[in-house]
Amino acid sequence: MADVLALCAAFLFALAATLQQKGALGMGDVSLGSPASFVRLARQTWWLLGTTALLGGYVCQAVALDHGKLAVIQPLLVTTIVFALPLGYLLTGQVVNRAEIVAAAFVVAGLAVFAVVGDAAAGNDSAPGWEWAVSIAVLAAVAGALLVAGGSASAAQKAGTYGACAGVLYGLSASLWKPSGALLEADGLGGMLSSWEFWVFAAAGILAFLVQQVSLATGALAPSVAMTAVVNPLVCIAVGTLVLEERLAPPTWHRIVAYAGLALALLAAVAITRATEGAKRSYEVVPEPVG
Repeated sequence: MADVLALCAAFLFALAATLQQKGALGMGDVSLGSPASFVRLARQTWWLLGTTALLGGYVCQAVALDHGKLAVIQPLLVTTIVFALPLGYLLTGQVVNRAEIVAAAFVVAGLAVFAVVGDAAAGNDSAPGWEWAVSIAVLAAVAGALLVAGGSASAAQKAGTYGACAGVLYGLSASLWKPSGALLEADGLGGMLSSWEFWVFAAAGILAFLVQQVSLATGALAPSVAMTAVVNPLVCIAVGTLVLEERLAPPTWHRIVAYAGLALALLAAVAITRATEGAKRSYEVVPEPVG
């Protein structure tokens, strides 16, 4: 059940990214330093439809995380990039080349291995406050560095860098939903709203949403979605393993095969970004005049 909900979330996230990008195209620059650009976005019908799909994805993801382990559920969201390729082709005229299709097939194959062979074992819903503090500080520093690096990059590189930053923040937000959801079940809405975990979860999710809009507004859908889809589960696997003590069930060879399948899927998702950038460069080559 949790796996199916994670895949539904991945489809809705891909649909959301495509529709939000469709709304942003032709609008000009969208920048974190320009609140007016986000106000303009909010007036676009396509963007609003995409945001509605995004909220649906959040609901599916939250329910999946409540019924599964963070380090198992989040990797399935890598399929977002697989769904985004045909949606981008149909809705925003994105070019999909053969290399991207082959890489998407490897994403599906790798995740299929991970889902079939990898079974969740032990794990906790929360951790000591100091462990969360260290994790938040490290991830905030990484996100800040990515924002600085992407500020002066080309469109495709900015899409990928800001997409990676959004992935870091989404990963942090998803990680903090585990203790927030546990508090909701144990103490009700009041208990959750009085916890710092919920407010950091919300803040990280909102920041991730804003950064992703800047990434999508570059017009390069595949690099944006691919990097978000890759970095998000990597962050969740790190937090799930190191902070929440989540593990895959034995035997050892199951774990090895499962993580090998996940590694294949993540590398294939990165390959989609590289294939997109390579195709873009080939289209930009202007032949020299003959004679």
